[in-house]
Amino acid sequence: MANLKVVTALLKTIWLYGLMGGLYICVNAWVHPNTLPLMVTHLTPWLREDTFGVICFIASALAFFLLQTLKKSTKLFD
Repeated sequence: MANLKVVTALLKTIWLYGLMGGLYICVNAWVHPNTLPLMVTHLTPWLREDTFGVICFIASALAFFLLQTLKKSTKLFD
């Protein structure tokens, strides 16, 4: 049961931060569209702003899907 709480907390964190990162990139693309091809940080030259937005969206959607699946599967066994 404790492991389930940890997994749920981790998935909620990924969902929330992925959503916020994706929304940040959406607003940034609307306000400053010329910065999308720029790097997010100098530590990862392959990670551009647009790539970061896609990764955030995928992580958020996957975490939300897993949360919903986990919620449905645990209700079956209660």
